[in-house]
Amino acid sequence: MIKTLQKHGNSQALVIDKTLMEVLGIQDDSPLQISVSGNSLIVTPVHVGVGRKQVADSIKKLRPRYGDMLKRLAE
Repeated sequence: MIKTLQKHGNSQALVIDKTLMEVLGIQDDSPLQISVSGNSLIVTPVHVGVGRKQVADSIKKLRPRYGDMLKRLAE
């Protein structure tokens, strides 16, 4: 895939397509590690835990079965 930089204010931006983001498992707010190796720019997702969407999905699955218990535990 060949990409070109795009002007973004006083800087240049490399736009990452949605399909590539999905393959990498990243979202708009995902932290990315940027490094240089020789003449190459390396962009690596930094997985710093579970994302908000995964937490929300997990809660939806757990609530029907464990909702009452979790409520009592919170008290």
